[in-house]
Amino acid sequence: MKVLLIGSGGREHAIALKLSESKLLTKLFVAPGNPGTAALGENVPLDSLDFDAVSRFVHQNGINMVIVGPEEPLVKGLGDYFKSTPELSKVGFIGPCADGAQLEGSKDFAKVFMVENNIPTARYQTFTANTLKQGKQFLTQLSAPYVLKADGLAAGKGVIILNNLNEAQAALEEMLKGQFGEASSRVVIEEFLSGIELSVFVLTDGKNYTILPEAKDYKRIGEGDVGLNTGGMGAISPVPFADVSFMNKVEAEIVKPTMAGLKKMGITYKGFIFLGLINVSGNPFVIEYNVRMGDPETEAVFPRISGDVLAAFKAVSDGSLTRAALGAIPQHSATVMLVSGGYPEHYHNGYPITLDKPIGNELIFHAGSTLDSANQLVTAGGRVIAVTALGDSLKGAIDNAYAGVETVHYEGMVFRKDIGFEFSEQ
Repeated sequence: MKVLLIGSGGREHAIALKLSESKLLTKLFVAPGNPGTAALGENVPLDSLDFDAVSRFVHQNGINMVIVGPEEPLVKGLGDYFKSTPELSKVGFIGPCADGAQLEGSKDFAKVFMVENNIPTARYQTFTANTLKQGKQFLTQLSAPYVLKADGLAAGKGVIILNNLNEAQAALEEMLKGQFGEASSRVVIEEFLSGIELSVFVLTDGKNYTILPEAKDYKRIGEGDVGLNTGGMGAISPVPFADVSFMNKVEAEIVKPTMAGLKKMGITYKGFIFLGLINVSGNPFVIEYNVRMGDPETEAVFPRISGDVLAAFKAVSDGSLTRAALGAIPQHSATVMLVSGGYPEHYHNGYPITLDKPIGNELIFHAGSTLDSANQLVTAGGRVIAVTALGDSLKGAIDNAYAGVETVHYEGMVFRKDIGFEFSEQ
């Protein structure tokens, strides 16, 4: 099979690595890809939001399957474009159409969906500029911290959590005035839930599904979960508290009602459903849906997947996915994200990156790197490299990952030194 994988980050590098192991794969293209994916396939300079250009490439290169990494092309209807174009309709497509992608594209849509399908989630209300006064009043009915979310896609920056009521009311006004552009023309205010977060990933063909290994990511820039939110500073898999009993609750109370709710709406959803969950006293609640794999969770989850990933994707496309299509190896994994100094605020790009010879089983996933005019590997983003390692215990995986960190060098490199440490005795 000839495959086009869309995306450029560490998530796509990790997916590309698994695809490269498939006996079904004859050629892998990654658009636009990165220096890591270039070693596994051919990078192509395609803009995934230029649907006509994607169509021409697929047609000219005899692509059999398209796998979409990031959310924006899905929310903007790339899946619908393929489905409605006769010469593309027979190409396998991993990712929902725009109707299903609203689970991530609109926080309000997702909350309404959860309430209508009795899926446990935080109490909420949605407000616009015309209902700003009511929004400020609703905040007075909640206890701190106050959670405000831009309704639309805001490049991971649309969530504000504040402890002061006056600051929360002021933040609501700024958001509705256009702080995040069109994304915050509506704002969801949620009741804060206290617990431990984790991510659960479902792969579905619209009828059947399989649950992939779960993960826990670390969003704050500083040790001890302090400082600004980032795109993710690391992840571990499996999650120690996500035992059989807890995961049974996730499936019964969240996965099955989600699948039933999509079917009730007439949405044929083919692809990943990311469940951003929080464990509240042993009970799972949904914080958010994503319609693709997470990052950096993919870098921790995909190395643990057993089975042929491309064969599973083909089954998704064919509508023949089985529960056992993919499994998980018993080893633990830990991922440490190396970022640019100043991230998630202002940072500089273009610093040379040196990668020493691996000292163990660590995997280096490129997230924000590129080759300069002299063919030198340099930094090109806030999150630069994800280092993942496996181990027979979580502590072993963490130790191996941090040993791998020592093999990466660039100016201003920053990373958290406590990924997974609260569980590290396990």
